[in-house]
Amino acid sequence: MLIMTAKMPKRKLTFGVAAAALLCCCAIALNFGQAVSREASASAIPSAKGIKTNQDRISYLSAYGWQVSEEPISTQELLIPEEMDDSYQDYLALQSQQGFDLEKYAGKRVKRYTYEVLNYPTGETGVQANLLIRKNTVVGGEVLSPQLDGFLHGLAQP
Repeated sequence: MLIMTAKMPKRKLTFGVAAAALLCCCAIALNFGQAVSREASASAIPSAKGIKTNQDRISYLSAYGWQVSEEPISTQELLIPEEMDDSYQDYLALQSQQGFDLEKYAGKRVKRYTYEVLNYPTGETGVQANLLIRKNTVVGGEVLSPQLDGFLHGLAQP
């Protein structure tokens, strides 16, 4: 066994301890700042629960920055398939990225409310926002262009 010892003046030892304490305080402060930032961004996501009325749906979409028509242009009752084949994988992945788990609602009925988006960033017209709602809770949603060469993305603005 090898043991090494070193003599260090008290001044240098005190300085080293103070520097280590300062470094620890800085690391804690930085970590705390990141935690507050994460909480702020998580709270920026609107609550998916308690969506009962048309105004609640419009407010939910507004929280993502969308200005939509005063009334839905379409309301449909849909049945989420019990078994989803490969053709659903991209759509399920899109919903999952937003925190929605549609597989949890397999075999259940949902209502799809479709609104016209009035402020799409590119100025494109005819853009729609869909909300899938079950028992006053948003369980899915997307923004899309129904045109032949259209697009489909989550509720967050691109």
